[in-house]
Amino acid sequence: MTTPDGPPSVSPNFTPRCASAWRSLSDPSSLSAWLLASSPSLIERWLPTLRFREDHQLPPPDGWAAWLFLGGRGAGKTFAGAAWMIEQAETGGRLALVGPTFHDVREVMIEGPSGLRALSPPDARPRWEASRRRLVWPNGATAYAFSAEDPDSLRGPQFHAAWADEFCAWPKPAETLAMLRFGLRLGEDPRLVVTSTPRPIRALKTLIAEPGVAMTRAGTSANAGNLAPAFLRTLETLYGGTRLAAQELDGIIVETDGGLFRAEDLARCRAAKPARLDRVVVAVDPPATATGDACGIVVVGRRDDRAFVLADETARGLSPAGWAAKAVAAARTWNADALVAEANQGGDMVRSVLAQADPPCRVKLVRASIGKRARAEPVAALYEQGRVLHCGAFVALEEELMALGSGDLEHSPDRADALVWAVSELMLGGRQTPRLRAL
Repeated sequence: MTTPDGPPSVSPNFTPRCASAWRSLSDPSSLSAWLLASSPSLIERWLPTLRFREDHQLPPPDGWAAWLFLGGRGAGKTFAGAAWMIEQAETGGRLALVGPTFHDVREVMIEGPSGLRALSPPDARPRWEASRRRLVWPNGATAYAFSAEDPDSLRGPQFHAAWADEFCAWPKPAETLAMLRFGLRLGEDPRLVVTSTPRPIRALKTLIAEPGVAMTRAGTSANAGNLAPAFLRTLETLYGGTRLAAQELDGIIVETDGGLFRAEDLARCRAAKPARLDRVVVAVDPPATATGDACGIVVVGRRDDRAFVLADETARGLSPAGWAAKAVAAARTWNADALVAEANQGGDMVRSVLAQADPPCRVKLVRASIGKRARAEPVAALYEQGRVLHCGAFVALEEELMALGSGDLEHSPDRADALVWAVSELMLGGRQTPRLRAL
């Protein structure tokens, strides 16, 4: 029996898979058979690359534009990102590596024990060209290194795929990610992998809420077999049960104190628009001035015991007649049975401008007698129960919801306010649920 040049791919978990011939080998049919048939020198040559990915380190099935891997320290995020990038390098092309700093890219993503060079087989190990800050594979594939400290350095270059590591530690996460995505424009299916220990930053919450993002979650314990036994034991003893452990070991997004809406709840509240709705309302949160806050306009429907967010028509800089016309147009488009408008910012004026726009349905004015957080609490509970679903991507709205009540918002939450009024009207009868108070 002839011994092949490399070990066979006996499992989809086998890493790396950059030698295409491995996948077609049928003789020997197993890794053990290959080991028995190979010389000690051949085994020694390939042994460093005989590693297996855990299930949580495998990319999700097709259908995603970005794969977000959130994990605790040592959960195998770097290994997963590097293994995926090695696969992308098989067919050549231009790749991007982005880390918090150039030092992180070089020492962790490229030269680290789970980095690109360590995981590459001997005959396909890329070389690092420090002067050009790039990694070059024997087949011509090239990965360029970028620091998240300089988002503008990503202007101009274009790529087939990218790996963004420790996203939550980036100095300018939102800006840098945007610049990176503008460069993902080569090939038929450019993709992005983001690996990070989570932190409750706005950029991460926005990314989670995006459609087309597949998410993997893994705590440190999921990779315990590849870690020093004392590592987990010591950290659990020191930090077990704390918020720090939840974030750094369990890979959980520890929300900012006071936050009502969780990123996880919003990420799973996607649904198609029902064929039939029992009711539809358009809620309006008017601005105090034409040049100040936006006018929140949100369309929500109800089917049985669930609410469906249909549209966010929020607009800024409109005159009262302008936002009234926009709200009425939304009511016509969605065949709404009511326009629900907050009247705290001039009740009679609100009713008057809406009436002048010739609404196709009744106008109901509501007044806020309690604070924003108290009004939002029962709506947040409905989200947690999975009873409010979003029929589309409403990134700006979801960002406001996650910041509502936490102090992590730089402007008035007009979209979120409008949504709270709409859901309250449909699901809570327009009234706040009973509350307890101390006497």
